[in-house]
Amino acid sequence: MDLTVKDPVMIFAIVAALILLAPIVLGRWRLPGMIGLLIAGALLGPNGIGLLERDTSFILFGTVGLLYIMFTAALEVDLAVLNKSKAHTLVFGLLTFSVPMTIGLLAARYLLGFNWMAAILLASTFASHTLLTYPIASRLGIARNPAVTTAVGGTIITDSLALLVLAVIAAMTRGEASEGFWTQMALGLAFYVAGILFLLPIIARWFFRNIARDGVSEFAFVLAVVFAISATAHWAGSEPIVGAFLAGLALNRLIPHHGTLMNRINFTGEAIFVPFFLLSVGMLLDTRIFLGGFDAWLVALTMVGVVIVSKWIAAHASGRLLGYNNDQAHVIFALSVPQAAATLAATMVGFDLGLFDEKVVNGAIMMIFVTCILAPIVVQRYGRALALAEAVVVEKVDVNARQHIVVACANSQPGHRVIDLAILLRDNGHSDPVSPVRVLSNLSRNPAADQSARLELQAISSQFSAAEVPTEPHLTHAVNVGSGLISVMQRTQATDLIVGWPETGSTHELLRGSLINQLLGKVTFNLFVSRIQTPLKTLGRILLVLPPHAEHEESFYEAMHTIKRLASQIGAQVSIVTERGAAVTFATYFEDGAIFEDVKFHPVKKWGKLIPTLSKLANMEDLVMVYGVRRGGLAWSPGDIALHARIVQALPRVSVVLYYPAEPERVDETRPASLPGGYIPAIPDR
Repeated sequence: MDLTVKDPVMIFAIVAALILLAPIVLGRWRLPGMIGLLIAGALLGPNGIGLLERDTSFILFGTVGLLYIMFTAALEVDLAVLNKSKAHTLVFGLLTFSVPMTIGLLAARYLLGFNWMAAILLASTFASHTLLTYPIASRLGIARNPAVTTAVGGTIITDSLALLVLAVIAAMTRGEASEGFWTQMALGLAFYVAGILFLLPIIARWFFRNIARDGVSEFAFVLAVVFAISATAHWAGSEPIVGAFLAGLALNRLIPHHGTLMNRINFTGEAIFVPFFLLSVGMLLDTRIFLGGFDAWLVALTMVGVVIVSKWIAAHASGRLLGYNNDQAHVIFALSVPQAAATLAATMVGFDLGLFDEKVVNGAIMMIFVTCILAPIVVQRYGRALALAEAVVVEKVDVNARQHIVVACANSQPGHRVIDLAILLRDNGHSDPVSPVRVLSNLSRNPAADQSARLELQAISSQFSAAEVPTEPHLTHAVNVGSGLISVMQRTQATDLIVGWPETGSTHELLRGSLINQLLGKVTFNLFVSRIQTPLKTLGRILLVLPPHAEHEESFYEAMHTIKRLASQIGAQVSIVTERGAAVTFATYFEDGAIFEDVKFHPVKKWGKLIPTLSKLANMEDLVMVYGVRRGGLAWSPGDIALHARIVQALPRVSVVLYYPAEPERVDETRPASLPGGYIPAIPDR
């Protein structure tokens, strides 16, 4: 009886049900949901009861899912940590290639009796691996742990070497390994890698800045680029998984890790493509082959045993050499043991060349199946322990830390660039919402205006929701905007306020006007006055303007960490602009690299020459961030407001953010008790 489902709608309904139920069912035994999808593929596939057929749709979406895993792994890696730990990456990459290659070669040659060509090719299948369990590590919050970064970086080394072995063995078997072959391969790979890593960021930055109109166009651009690069990998003698990984590295700095675009990429992959990949892998398993005799069992058990033992040795040897603890070594093992694309590619090429028989093909499938079940269990157990250890460290740093951001909305809703700023400034370790606020006059109540404001707030909240940021919108009535904002800030105990430039009126009026003065009079929250001219993700450098003696302000350390978080999110280098005498002090303060790594200084001879210096330094790819000090601070000067106004006026095409950190309450008898008037800051979508 043929149980195969042919109706595409019913097929998709079954797959959707499996995606829904697998985590729920496996969760009862504290197992990752991806194991359930692998088992479901084996049971329902053509080698099980035959309910689902491994047709072109499963192959297509499964291939896309595998490339997605490699792409997102490279996209989420912390390039600063990766660059800092290049030696760690190289050590692990070479160990996780050479140990399985050596053990596999000996086992294939002397235990299974393969000839040297077949033994080398089989050993290369043990050396490669797929970052199947990376999504679990990411969900556990350990994606930026040095051990995880090392494993991800080592992947490109071992997979590239394994695929190089495949290409060489195939060429030698076909008799194509001439001098021209080696030259063509070397030049092809060199141009391919260089083209991706150097040209793609330039093209993507131009697209995001000039062409992209909304989230859909950005997402479509990323998909088109990733799969085009993956598809052309064969021209360079490589495999699509290498192309996808390189594309992720090239786009890493242009896609903020906690932004809306990243959320869309992760959601699409984890909800659709990766589950299809897991189901398609499960469908490959055929247990009937093991009824044929001892030889099939010997090959399968040898392949499974060699890959697990050799990858465990490589991971723990790397852990000892690099100073990682036991949990980190096990996480490295769990990230490097799963087998998939490169293994299948090498196995099928060997089969087509006559180097392998069906027993090796089925042994490879068994190896993929076992490692794809083992790895999620290991990373779940040891990754959770690693996450808990990191959580304890964070808790010891600031047990009472909280962050509630308020975004001031004007007569028109804030542009998406200011929303992006709020998202990037938000620390995802906190659960506090972001509050878009609309202030209306309480002198003349207008139901129509109230309804319009509510609709604006609803639209703004939906944009935050796209990045999985909770919101708590507020519509309030007050005598003026400043009073309304301060009232909401006090009521919600907010920690940060973002306001923007008006569409009309001069910059000097904005900074000297009653609203900003009124807000600066309240020192219990961080104030950001922003003018974002280009998408934040396309900015490559933050020019941080620090006044002399700013390091003596009580909020200086916390403020620097806020700027560090923003720089990390957009992948920007921090350069400090300050007075020449103060530069020496700041250089000493930052020399340990605990806050900014490889920080550059641009000293100014005299503080009065700051504007000419910034005019020469800053361009459209920079974010000028001015550290502002409130009245009474040690670094405060009576001319600060005028200086900030002149900075903005001198840089009309450059993005500028004035940052006034929260300070302890000060008694200032010279400040008037209240300031008249107020206006709503317009936040344009430029």
